Amino acid sequence: MSMLRTGLRAAPKARVFSTTATRAILPAGPQVIDGTVNDAAKIPETNPTHGSYHWSFERLISVALVPLTVAPFAAGSLHPITDAVLGATLVMHSHIGFQNCIVDYIPHRKYPKSLKAAKWALNGATAVVLYGLYEFETNDVGITEACKRIWKA
Repeated sequence: MSMLRTGLRAAPKARVFSTTATRAILPAGPQVIDGTVNDAAKIPETNPTHGSYHWSFERLISVALVPLTVAPFAAGSLHPITDAVLGATLVMHSHIGFQNCIVDYIPHRKYPKSLKAAKWALNGATAVVLYGLYEFETNDVGITEACKRIWKA
């Protein structure tokens, strides 16, 4: 009986019922500490494209999407300028949202090159989408007419 108890104590508790090896998905990033515990936190300089100004602009874009989305369908008439403003606002709203995701999940301190590459990839994708919407608006039916046709199909 004592041998059974010794064998159970020797086995790690979490590994008793596991049949697979535990592996890290990705290696940990560089572990760097800037300064000491007693150093004051750096206060970033004010910038109109960051902080509360940036947040207010995001809210303005989000609120502007509500009437721009409803107006063409409620009024019953389509105007190319309204359609173009809706498309540009949708792209700006999406770009800002994806940019916030990139900034939140790719920290600049740990991965500065990856962050820069992701931001450039987002800017490139946004430019391609804007060009595609321009072509769709000028050479085809436009966003609202396409939505109407899909809805009635």
